Amino acid sequence: MNKDLLSTPRSAQIALWGGLAFSLVFTAIIWLAGERLNAIQLLPDTGPLWYYWKLPPQDVTLWTRLTSWGFYALHQIALWCLIYYAQTRVQKYSTGLHPVNIWAMGVNAFFIVLHLIQTQVWYDGLAQDTPVWSSQGSVILMLCAILIMENKRRGMFFGKPAPLSKRVVAFVRKYHGYLFAWATVYTFWFHPMANPIGHLMGFFYMFMLLLQGSLFLTRIHVNKWWTLVQEVTVLFHGTVVAIFQGGEIWTMFAFGFAAMFVISQMHGLGWSRLTRWLVGLGYVAAALVVYNWKGWVQLNEIIRIPLIEYLVAFLMAGLIALGIWIADRFKQQPNPVRELNSKVS
Repeated sequence: MNKDLLSTPRSAQIALWGGLAFSLVFTAIIWLAGERLNAIQLLPDTGPLWYYWKLPPQDVTLWTRLTSWGFYALHQIALWCLIYYAQTRVQKYSTGLHPVNIWAMGVNAFFIVLHLIQTQVWYDGLAQDTPVWSSQGSVILMLCAILIMENKRRGMFFGKPAPLSKRVVAFVRKYHGYLFAWATVYTFWFHPMANPIGHLMGFFYMFMLLLQGSLFLTRIHVNKWWTLVQEVTVLFHGTVVAIFQGGEIWTMFAFGFAAMFVISQMHGLGWSRLTRWLVGLGYVAAALVVYNWKGWVQLNEIIRIPLIEYLVAFLMAGLIALGIWIADRFKQQPNPVRELNSKVS
C-alpha cells in the first residue's frame, strides 16, 4: 500500500476507502437489480455504431427523456457549482477534507441512487438521443487532458516532456475539473444501469471517477498512485468489454492502452530505469507472442489508441494556445473609453 495514502488524515482515508467500498457494493446492487430489466424487449444489435441498451422508438415517452436529461442536467450543474465554489472560496489544497468535498460526495451518492431508480422505472439514458461514440469520446478527452497536465512531471514520451506552453498546461490544470465533471457525468447518464459485465465494470469505473472528482483540493486527489488507477482502469474495462462482445478486437484495447502506460504513464512513478526497461521489454515480448498467433498484419492495432490520444492531446493544446493568443490580442487593443477616463482624471 502506498505510504502517501497511509499518511493522509483519517477523514480523507475514510472518504477514499469508504468511497471504493460504496462503489463495489453499489455495483453489486446494479447486478442484482438488473435482472428484472432483462425482460425489456430491445431492438437487435446492428453493429458497432448501434447502442443496444435503449428503448425501441415506440416505447420512448416524454418521461423517459425528461428524467434522463433532467436528472443529468441537475447532476451536471450541481458538480460544476461545487467546483466553482471550491476554486473561488476554498482555493487551497488540504491533507484532509474540506466541507465542499463532503457535499460533492453526497451529491454524487444521491444521483447514483437516483439513476438506479430512474433506470428501473424508465430505463433509458442519454444514449437514446446521442451517438454511441460521444460517450467513448468524452472519456478520451479526459485522458488526453491528463497527458497535458502531467507533461512536466512524467513527460509525454518515455519520460521526455513535449514542448507545451506553460500557460497551456496551467490553463488545463485550472479548468480540467469542469471538463472531467462533464465527461464522467455525461457518460454516467448515457447508459442505463443494466447488468451486462461491460456495464458493471463501466459503472464501477464511473464511480471511481466521481469519487476522484469529489476529492478536489485534497492531497489524495493528486496522489500519483491513485490518479494512475483512474488512467489504467480503462485498459481493463475496454479489454474485458471487447472480449465479451466477441471477435479479436480486444488486442487493440489491451495493447493500445498498455502502450500508453509504457510510453507515458509509468514514467511518473519514480521507478528505476532498469524497472522501466523490464516493463517495456515485457510489453514487447507479450506483443510478439500474441501477434505471432493472431497474424502480423494486425500489428498496426497497437498504435491506434496511442496515435488518437496523442493527436487529440496536441490538438487540444493547440486550440487552447490559440485561445490564449486571441485573448492576449484583445487585451492589447486600445480601449478609447478607458483612455478618455484616464485623461479626465
